[in-house]
Amino acid sequence: MRRSVLAASALALILFVAFVLLLFPSTDTIPFTVTGKKGEIEFRQYPPLVLATVNNSEGDNGFNLLFAYITGNNKPHTSISMTAPVIMSQQIAMTAPVLSSGGSMSFVMPAGKIRDEIPDPLDNRVTITTVPGREIAVVRFSGYASQKDIDAETSRLLEGLANANITPAGQPFLMRYNPPWTPGFLRRNEVAIEIQH
Repeated sequence: MRRSVLAASALALILFVAFVLLLFPSTDTIPFTVTGKKGEIEFRQYPPLVLATVNNSEGDNGFNLLFAYITGNNKPHTSISMTAPVIMSQQIAMTAPVLSSGGSMSFVMPAGKIRDEIPDPLDNRVTITTVPGREIAVVRFSGYASQKDIDAETSRLLEGLANANITPAGQPFLMRYNPPWTPGFLRRNEVAIEIQH
């Protein structure tokens, strides 16, 4: 009896997840080239990116401002395709990687677009910037990306780079790939940092 209830529950969960994934297809993701791997750390080369960013974002405020921007709160009042991941940068002390508040949240504009092709925001809290192509080191993890998880993964990334004698070239940042309704075990999160050669 118990086995049949567990099997039915597992089947119901699988069907629910399949329904959600079909109803809400995944967004495009930033193109990148994998340049190497060292243990759990993946090294990637990214092209130049155009970002819509809200600085000092706290709670849902940054997300709401950026979502309003891509859904028409821009000068031509047009929708802009969402590209995964959502990037969150924080102020992090390199010797004690504890994420603090007051960072930024960015939405990546569609791949291949340059700054001049991206509409200007109507809200001055949203800024549009271009990030040059760069190589980053990434550690991937699942779940809801609690502060504790982010801190642990950031420590793991920085320790792995130190052990491999690879020098970071900036501050760690978080990349989230999934919409809010995605179950935790299906979520893709990554802690990343630019690296020097």
